[in-house]
Amino acid sequence: MINNSLSDSKLVKLFLNGNEGGFEVLIERYQTRIFTSIHLIVKDRYIAEDLSQETFIKALNTIKAGKYNDEGKFQPWIMRIAHNLAIDHFRKNKRFPTIIMEDGSNVFNTLAFSEAPYETIQEQEDTKQKLRALIEELPVAQREVLVMRHYMEMSFQDIAETTGVSINTALGRMRYALINLRKKMLKLNITYDQNIYPK
Repeated sequence: MINNSLSDSKLVKLFLNGNEGGFEVLIERYQTRIFTSIHLIVKDRYIAEDLSQETFIKALNTIKAGKYNDEGKFQPWIMRIAHNLAIDHFRKNKRFPTIIMEDGSNVFNTLAFSEAPYETIQEQEDTKQKLRALIEELPVAQREVLVMRHYMEMSFQDIAETTGVSINTALGRMRYALINLRKKMLKLNITYDQNIYPK
């Protein structure tokens, strides 16, 4: 029986030395926290359970492959895996969001798809693809907040708790993300609300 009071680092070492119980204790130690963190993002119990399992499988495989660099930071490392899996889930499965800029304007001109000609719809879709690419170019911290706010519709309180920063930091990252996104859009002459951002 493994002592539950052992540090994360010692449990990882036990596992690497062939004692499967080391990782089992780590699962028991973090499964509730990981599930709660993911559930806060995806808001679906079954998806959260699946992603929690996937988190531990990914961690297990990384450790087994000798790619885990133990610096006494197992908890933030595995929480980051869980967090990234939750964000990846949204990138793959959710519609493209309406991104609201600093001044409250929509990124795109508001045209009803049902009333727009095919060329306009195609142009909007092309613009959305370009915008996705620009979002991917943002610094990780800024991209993370933007995705959580607009894709996942999370409050800044939830974003702050999930990413482990203050609300002011989360708000600041969002502000810079929007500023940088707008600069990139203007540079590439991507369609934006002409009433708000005249040429």
